[in-house]
Amino acid sequence: MRHKTFIYLLFFALIAIVASCQKVISLKLNNSSPQLVIEGNLTDVYGVQYVMITKSIPFTSINDFPRVSGATVSIKDDSTGHVFKFHEDTAGIYSIYPMVGHHGRKYTMTVVTGGQTYTATSTMPHLVNLDSVTAKISTFGRNNLRTITVNYQDQPNAANQYRFILAVNGIQANPIFAFDDSFTNGRYVRQDLFENSTDIHPHDTVAVEMQCIDRNIYEYWFSLSQQQQNGPGGGTTPSNPPSNFNNNALGYFSAHTTQFKQIIVN
Repeated sequence: MRHKTFIYLLFFALIAIVASCQKVISLKLNNSSPQLVIEGNLTDVYGVQYVMITKSIPFTSINDFPRVSGATVSIKDDSTGHVFKFHEDTAGIYSIYPMVGHHGRKYTMTVVTGGQTYTATSTMPHLVNLDSVTAKISTFGRNNLRTITVNYQDQPNAANQYRFILAVNGIQANPIFAFDDSFTNGRYVRQDLFENSTDIHPHDTVAVEMQCIDRNIYEYWFSLSQQQQNGPGGGTTPSNPPSNFNNNALGYFSAHTTQFKQIIVN
């Protein structure tokens, strides 16, 4: 079972890396000077942890983000003081194996490149169990399509934030799903993941990753989701999502729990 889980994690990690290389994050960059973009993740699953470092590009340029090589990347466990050093696999992709994050601990990522030092902190929340992933007939009147629902018990007396990643037949869906428990604290939650860019049919294979994230990371993903919903011409000027890195770096460092469930849609 753990081997199967590791395969799913590796699969989604690769999807995340490829998606990060290909998709455009809506940033108010215009034709300004390039900025460093760091995308770092630390999970509670023993295995490979990844960081990707690129440079931003002018808003009018093609989606070819320059990779940043030669950086020094590390994560410090603030509870123990231990520092974990990453190595560069390919240009701009840094990893460490094996490593695992622990619930309730604060971690600090440090990136040194171009004579500058960039730091960000993230506290890994406690795990909220993903009970099940279900599918139901779409409410948009097309009976051959399905909407995916995630089902879980929110923890009472705690502020919880969540990110969900949806993949249909092995392809990650475009929408960004970020939620908090402002209106669901301590309740059983049945949260629909509305997907308009990819039709979901009976017999499709659907996989969902659930991340329990800290407040700073929630604000990052929620900001992007709001811009995504407004869409082109929506009247809102794209802006940089709030990064937890200092020194004007873009991107994020997220220490989060992760779990996966996969279903065949009926």
